[in-house]
Amino acid sequence: MRLKRMKAIFAAKRFVDEYFPHCQAAVLAGSVVRGEETPTSDLDIVVFDDLLTEAYRESRIEYNWPIEVFAHTLTSYKTYFRSDAERARPSLPRMVAEGIVLKDSGILATIKNEAAELLNEGPLPWSEQTLMMKRYMLTDALGDFLGTQNEAEALFIANTLAESIHEFVLRTNGHWIGASKWIVRALKQYDEDFADRFVAAFDAFYKTGDREGIITITDEVLAPYGGRLFDGYSLGK
Repeated sequence: MRLKRMKAIFAAKRFVDEYFPHCQAAVLAGSVVRGEETPTSDLDIVVFDDLLTEAYRESRIEYNWPIEVFAHTLTSYKTYFRSDAERARPSLPRMVAEGIVLKDSGILATIKNEAAELLNEGPLPWSEQTLMMKRYMLTDALGDFLGTQNEAEALFIANTLAESIHEFVLRTNGHWIGASKWIVRALKQYDEDFADRFVAAFDAFYKTGDREGIITITDEVLAPYGGRLFDGYSLGK
């Protein structure tokens, strides 16, 4: 029998009061804030505390809630903002920007503005060299997918294609990418119709083995950049 647990916001505030009583600020983010809570949802809590010497992440279970705490100094978050932007997955900026205030000594408005500005700017565009490399890698994965007669191999090549297609279409259009469940969320933020067709293509393959939808959507995202690339591609020459 599942134990009843207190509401997310109360559990989060209690956690901050108990474990970070002297922190300057804290926010609650994640699915519970977006109204997407499930029975397995955790509490994502970002803490800003000038008593810390370095940033860290820790997983806990408190008050029958799994809790992910992201603890930062008043400067360390800037480094993480930058690294998230460089990898085009703005996890921390998104948590801070969307987070519900649990505690604030007057510093959160500035930090939230920094996060919101970074999110609005989007990732830096790919260089021509990176674009060519990604186009080649996507072509190469598609070639493996077209050529293999081994259904077990095809399953995992499809996984690679899903990651690569999502990255290619989002980065070439100036959007942030995602991972795991955030792949579909990021695609929907970019273009809901494309996201639906993307999901349908992979769903059809996994259920029936039909590869045509994946092939079509791969060629679709490559087309504006010259299509498939193999002949003449070189790296380091």
